[in-house]
Amino acid sequence: MEMDPWARTHFWRKSIIVLACLLLLVSCRKKDKGTDAYGVFEATEIIVSSENNGKLLEFSAEEGKTYQQGDVLGHIDSTQLCLQIRQLESSIRATLASRPDIPSQLNTLEAKLQTLQRERNRVDALVKANAASTKQLDDVNAEIDITKSQIAATKSTLNTQSAAILENVEAMRFQLLQLQNAVDKCTIHAPITGTILQKYIEPNELAFQGKPLFKIADITNMTIKVYVTEDMLSSIKLGQDADIHLDAKGGQKTIKGTVRWISAKAEFTPKMIQTKKERVNMVYAVKIGFKNDGSAKIGMPGDVKFKN
Repeated sequence: MEMDPWARTHFWRKSIIVLACLLLLVSCRKKDKGTDAYGVFEATEIIVSSENNGKLLEFSAEEGKTYQQGDVLGHIDSTQLCLQIRQLESSIRATLASRPDIPSQLNTLEAKLQTLQRERNRVDALVKANAASTKQLDDVNAEIDITKSQIAATKSTLNTQSAAILENVEAMRFQLLQLQNAVDKCTIHAPITGTILQKYIEPNELAFQGKPLFKIADITNMTIKVYVTEDMLSSIKLGQDADIHLDAKGGQKTIKGTVRWISAKAEFTPKMIQTKKERVNMVYAVKIGFKNDGSAKIGMPGDVKFKN
């Protein structure tokens, strides 16, 4: 039986709609099949704070600009620290100058001892010749013993004084090292090779210890943090390759990545997952590292397909 034109048109319209739905369903299934997890891109962010107090004389850090590790980004006024260093150096020189001159202070006693020893030899010769009494020899020997004791006591006292002075100088030298270290910290360096994300201070503002100066991150070596269910965990291991997909100009872009970290503890699905059913599931966090060519931005969403 031949269909009338209206029925034939209705039939074809219905067939086209059904076919379109089937194609859409297949497309969605393929897309889901190509994705194992969703997450956001992250980078190691470092907030650099001031390690000293003073006026920020120079600060050349620019947001969005990349610096190499060790690059000088600014200077904090170190005038007072430099003056303290000069004062301490003068104190060290003055203290060292007050050290006792042990040889010169012992010269008198040692000269006296030599004189007494010559006198003993002379008296001893007289005693042997019966020209002097033994008492005279005993008196000279007693005087020699006293002089030797004086020399030993004086040497001990002077050595103790000298050691105390050197210990005091050593303590001041440690203070000097601390001041020099504080001066070094007045120069602000880039702690890593990275890009300035945000700066919190401007030149001529007052910097104080602990005040944040800027935030820097290595956006070349980034990670994407995703969450996987327990049944997927057994098929994921450290060092495993993965494909990372992100939206880019002209379509979707794929970046090669490697599993760097797997959480050992389960947690509830993050709140960014809007479905109530999914929010109560227990999942494990996984981080996939990759080399960023500038396409990925911190906080940008992406998805991951793990390779077997």
